[in-house]
Amino acid sequence: MKSCGTCGQHYIVIIASQTRNSQFSILNSQFNLKGLRFLADKEQLYTNKIFLCGALPLLKTIVQDVPSLKKKFEKVHCVFQVSCRDSEAPDGKWATHFVVNGDEWLIHANKVAERVDKQKFVELEFKSVETMNAFFKGKIGPATLPKMKGVNFIYEFGVFMMALLKMADLLGLEKPPEKEEDKRLLVKCYFYLLSAGISTLNKMGHETIHDWTSKSPDRVYAWKVDGEPTVSAYIRIKAGKSKSGRGEYKRALPFFTMRFNNLDSALGILMSIDDMIESVQKGKLIMDGAPEFGAQIGEYMIMVGDYAK
Repeated sequence: MKSCGTCGQHYIVIIASQTRNSQFSILNSQFNLKGLRFLADKEQLYTNKIFLCGALPLLKTIVQDVPSLKKKFEKVHCVFQVSCRDSEAPDGKWATHFVVNGDEWLIHANKVAERVDKQKFVELEFKSVETMNAFFKGKIGPATLPKMKGVNFIYEFGVFMMALLKMADLLGLEKPPEKEEDKRLLVKCYFYLLSAGISTLNKMGHETIHDWTSKSPDRVYAWKVDGEPTVSAYIRIKAGKSKSGRGEYKRALPFFTMRFNNLDSALGILMSIDDMIESVQKGKLIMDGAPEFGAQIGEYMIMVGDYAK
């Protein structure tokens, strides 16, 4: 699985410079899409929801794990939103927003913020699903740049751009970072993106993934790194439903765990540097469960990566 090109550094620089001058039913009420007809096709919507529900929520993790960024947000009280307009959406747009009060971040994935008088509000609003997807995939130009709202809140807008820039730097890496703390953060972000991405596609009714969850009893699939208790994630599936989670699943032993012996081994697979079979043979990747389930979850990991890159 290759790194996704989510909002690369030069894209954020472009934004900063600007501030200076088909039909389908959704199978989970979280998305509130059932019965609607969309202008964008299913593949575009799958990609968009991966960004909204998988990639953008990583901002909270990045800010809280990077000391310099965490310090800059200590006195921030603001709502930040990234959205794209769609006339067929319930609120006229799809969005993910964050309610930030210092160290406290509330993530509202796939939900449009309700504006409150006198509340600081910063938003990047794309004119369509397609333009947002193109922007986050690196196809930058006048037609894909978002409208920027709240630029008068100079400090808040600036630190939000810094957080996006850090995410861009991290997820845009072509090779593993040198610092251990950066390796740890990158693997954590990948795990969170994969678990949330697979669950998101299921909730949208993606044929392959929803067929998998529909036929499954109550099972938990997990990702973890030995000796790194904070670097883990999971997805729980049952009879067509799914829920992703950050951290270790502690209620019971997961049905299947993709376990790596260290951070470098994890990045070797996540960044498509190492061969999976060879990694298993060398003990870098341990499948705690039947190998066929490893192949299956591996297929869905690649699927999420393909939508996000």
